[in-house]
Amino acid sequence: MAIRIGILGDIGSGKSHVARNFGYPVFNADYEVSKLYQRDKKIFKKLKKKLPKYITSFPIDKNEITEAILSNNLNLKKILKIVHLEIRKKMNLFLKKNKNKKIVILDIPLFLENKIYNKKKDVLVFVDSPKKDVIKRLRKRSNFNNKLYKKFKKIQLTPVYKKRKAQFIIKNKFTKKSVNIGIKNILSEIL
Repeated sequence: MAIRIGILGDIGSGKSHVARNFGYPVFNADYEVSKLYQRDKKIFKKLKKKLPKYITSFPIDKNEITEAILSNNLNLKKILKIVHLEIRKKMNLFLKKNKNKKIVILDIPLFLENKIYNKKKDVLVFVDSPKKDVIKRLRKRSNFNNKLYKKFKKIQLTPVYKKRKAQFIIKNKFTKKSVNIGIKNILSEIL
């Protein structure tokens, strides 16, 4: 059975970068959601049924999702309910496929919030990044939307709480060296 490493951190803290640098199979929930919007007609039909005013075309346009979320607080809950069920299925397939690997990395933004965390099996790693650098990096993203950012922050547990829950902390100074030192230390302790 693989050791499951859950990557925690604030929005824009570099969780995906850290996850990729472990050198083990990664389940990236954001990437999987993006694939669902692009390729899954069943998800499109479910979202269109719940949000006909916003979800109009397939593949689903992220701008339609953004507009739906920003116009009504309940819309985010509707989207999450549909999407997270499918993402959980995909994660379970990933875990089954990689059950003989030494380690698997779970890069899932709402890892604790969606109760994916398994106290007996999971090692939690918090990616700690300087807040000013995170904000600067987020603003550089072409698709950055401050209102959307604030909505997602509201549904997430605080970074302080996540940091307390984690067994390990990686100081991400947005250099490969800072991340790799943290990863090396973690692997030497858990393997």
